[in-house]
Order: sequence, then structure tokens, then C-alpha cells
Amino acid sequence: MLSELKATLLAGSAEEYLSQLYERIERGKLNAFTTLAKETALKEAKSFDQNPGKGLLAGVPIAIKECISTKGIESNCSSRILQGYIPPYDAHVIERLRAEGAIIMGKTNMDEFAMGTSTETSAFGPTRNPWDIDCVPGGSSGGSAACVAGGEAPCSLGSDTGGSVRCPASFCGIVGLKPTYGLVSRYGLIAYANSLEQIGPLTRTVKDTALLLEVIAGHDWRDSTSAEKSSYLPDLDQGIDGMKIGIPKEYFGEGVNEKVEKSVWDAISVLEGLGASWQEVSLPHTQYALAAYYVIAMSEASSNLARFDGLRYGLRQAGEDRDWHTTFSEIRSKGFGPEVKRRILLGTYALSAGYYGRYYLKALKVRTLIKEDFLAAFKQVDLLASPTMPIPAFRIGERINDPLSLYKADIFTVPINLAGVPAISLPCGFAGQLPIGLQLIGPHFGEAAVLQAAQAFEAATPYHERTPEEVV
Repeated sequence: MLSELKATLLAGSAEEYLSQLYERIERGKLNAFTTLAKETALKEAKSFDQNPGKGLLAGVPIAIKECISTKGIESNCSSRILQGYIPPYDAHVIERLRAEGAIIMGKTNMDEFAMGTSTETSAFGPTRNPWDIDCVPGGSSGGSAACVAGGEAPCSLGSDTGGSVRCPASFCGIVGLKPTYGLVSRYGLIAYANSLEQIGPLTRTVKDTALLLEVIAGHDWRDSTSAEKSSYLPDLDQGIDGMKIGIPKEYFGEGVNEKVEKSVWDAISVLEGLGASWQEVSLPHTQYALAAYYVIAMSEASSNLARFDGLRYGLRQAGEDRDWHTTFSEIRSKGFGPEVKRRILLGTYALSAGYYGRYYLKALKVRTLIKEDFLAAFKQVDLLASPTMPIPAFRIGERINDPLSLYKADIFTVPINLAGVPAISLPCGFAGQLPIGLQLIGPHFGEAAVLQAAQAFEAATPYHERTPEEVV
């Protein structure tokens, strides 16, 4: 755990520990990192050894997803169009981490501009799953999850727009939390879909996730959607006796792998044995969630990505300057990958005259209905439980040329982003050697209950103790 690691570093050497992590990264094959801040990080670790700090994360290295701005460290969103861009400022979460003594060790690979479910759309090649290097780690925060599961970093931050923290957490057998929308400031998060995305922690244990959330959550005057936080550590071990857990009937059945379904039901039995009760609930508009999500997300992406033109920063090649329209078009054609282009085109179409009301406006109405489904469910129960992903990790290249099958894999994660509620994924079993994730969903700002239930389950099961047999 991070608290134990901090104590070890205080008694030993942060510089030596960080050097060992870099050696592991450099000899490995996971391709989890795109940029290593080796020189700066080792200097900070050496300074810590000479004068230990007192912050919650003093001396602890942390990996950061590419789309989170880090001052002086390249932040390219795993895209050619931003290659070489070095932000002049830190994101709010990075400021919080630095204030608590954490050391930023590098930036992690991701689906380009967070658009994907497998970390295969990165301009720097796919990240590999440490449990099976022929499989994907999930996406879009695949690098952030793989480096933690593979022992290349003790913890990391990712971002979750439609499951991009929980999906790789599930596929890589670690803990990943998507907080309530507004709990963590988005200042410095390079935007994909502003109304959906949240920064969240990825760790080996629930307690570490709670600790990281304690650090990064809270109000930020630069983000008008941000809110004040509660404290999550003091009541973490409170238990779940008397807690009511809802099982959404729409999240089981057709399309769910048999081993996934069995592992999740076994996990529900464990929760029941710990004092919780469960009942079936309905989220009737789940069937429309994927369509609504992708219309909204692609529409916001088409607007957000209009700023990347190569004229102010990022990709710019000699001899390209002609008239503005030609230059703009050629830079974006060369700089964006196929999936990003697809989403920009679809989003622009959905927002165009004559189609706005037919697609985007309807999607917003469906979003409201989905949010109301969750509000109604939480009048009956304290939490919801479901599979995180309907399937275990699939093989690299298996689905990348079939976008619809990739989009469908997000069926249990995107409704949470549409509703803005918190959800956590934690390991609850295995399909062969591949991990399976349990998703626990709470009401708005219900992180305390979500973390308590996750902690109770983790303490009663051995799944978090297992590590990849073949870590490369």
C-alpha cells in the first residue's frame, strides 16, 4: 500500500526505488509509458532522501495519463498532432499531488485523445496487458492501468469519459475509480467531452484509491463545475452491515461472458455474507445509453478538437503553409488518427443544421432519462453492483477494425458518466488468467459508501493479492 511504501521510502531510498522502476520499464514490453521524466524525477527523489517531506504522498512516484497537463513534461494525448507540446502549467490534480510530495515519474500511453476502449489507437503503438501481452489492457487509460498492474508504478491517474478508468482497471485486475462529476477539478485535463469526463485514480488497493482521492478531490476556482469534498479515509473500514445493494437486471444476461457473470454473482454473495442485502432493480433506459453517449461525446469532441490546428502548437511541417484552409486541413489530416477523425466527422454531422434536433437534442433528453433511472434506483438501495465489462480482455487487433463491437463493450460503464454518479471497479475473479472486474455504483457524491463496500469486499477476498505471472 502507498502508506507502507511511504514508510519504506523514509527508511530507505526513494532514489533507489525510482531507479528500479525505471529499469523495469526500460526492459519491459508493456509500452505503458510515452514519456519518462527520469532526470527531474530522480532529482526530486534524491532531494527527498536528503530532506524527507511530510505530505500524504511524500516521496511516492506516480504515473500520469498523457491528457493531463504537466508543466515541463510533454503532454501529447498520444497523438501526432500534439507531439512535442510541453505545457507551461500543471493541471489542478498535479498541483495537489506535488503539494503532498508525490513525484511525477512520467506520462502513460492512452487511446488517442482518450477515444477508444483498448489503447490501440495511440500514435505510439498499443499498450499490452501484463496478464497476457497478446491482449489489450483496456482503454483509454490503458497505460495508466498496465503500469500499475505490471509493477512499473505504484499508482497512477487516468481520466474516465465513458469507462476509461474502470475498463482498464477491470482488464488489468486493479482498482479504478470514476468520481462524481465535479468532485475532481478538470482544470488542465485536455478535453475530449467536457460534460462527461472525470480524472480518477488507479491503484492496487481500495485504500490507496481512497488516499489518492483524498489528495486530488475538492473545489478549484478555475473549474466552475468543481465541488467541495468529504473525507474518505476515516470511515473506510466501517463495513457494509445493513447496506442495500441493487442489481440492475439490464446489466446481466445476453452479451455478458458466462465467467464474468458467475464471478460477479459470486462477489454479490460475498457482499451478502458481509451483512449487505440485495434486490433486483431496473434501469429501463440502459438500452439507449450507448447511442446517447456516443452522440454527446462525439459532438463535444468535434467542438473541443477544433482548436488543434498546428498553427499555435503541435504538429507543423515545413513547406505546408499555403492558404489557411489548406494548411488547417492537411495538418489535421496528418496529425489525427482514424478513430479521432471518425468521431470528429460524426460529431460535426450530429451538430450540423437540420440534424441537431434529430440527434444531439434527443441524446440530451435520453441522458436526462438515464439520470432519472439512477435517482429512482437510489431511492430503493444504497449502491448498485454489476460487471464492469461484459467480457475479459480481448486480443490485440481482434476488434480494432470493428468500431461497433468496441463501442458495445462500454455498455455497463457509459450510463454512469451520463448520470454523473461515482463508480469503482475492483477485481472479483478470473477467466483463465485474465482478471474480471466488479463495478460498484453510488449516488451523487456517494464515494464514501462506494469505497466502504469495495474495501469490505477486498478485505474478504484474495483477488487483489494476485499479480501477473508473466510481468514483462
